[in-house]
Amino acid sequence: MKYSKATNYALHTVLYLIAIEPDKPVGVQQLADSQSVSPTYLSKILTKLVKAGLIESASGAHGGYRLRGKIDDISVLDIIHAVEGTTSLFECCGSHDSRCVIHQVMMEAEEGMEQYLRETKMIDLAKKRLEGTEIPQ
Repeated sequence: MKYSKATNYALHTVLYLIAIEPDKPVGVQQLADSQSVSPTYLSKILTKLVKAGLIESASGAHGGYRLRGKIDDISVLDIIHAVEGTTSLFECCGSHDSRCVIHQVMMEAEEGMEQYLRETKMIDLAKKRLEGTEIPQ
């Protein structure tokens, strides 16, 4: 399974926003610098996170992006869906019959993975990072 780099940047952006003062807006340049990515490219990703209701943008001299809503509820899956959409990872090339055993296996695997990612909250990853238990990048 492979997700786009945009998903990687989105996950790290949300993790960064949780780790610093969650209520204080952070400029796109600072967010981009934290990941060594183009601010223009990151802006497109941030727009998807705003549309999904995970973050909000604030304009003005002290504007930027900040988390929206209850940060304890943001899951890894929420971010993946915001960036990648909710389309299934697997498309059966053969019969579209619900009795296709390959389709059934792939859908069960995808459902299990989604459940795990839904239960994995970004706040818990931020806590692990602060405790120093994060896997080095």
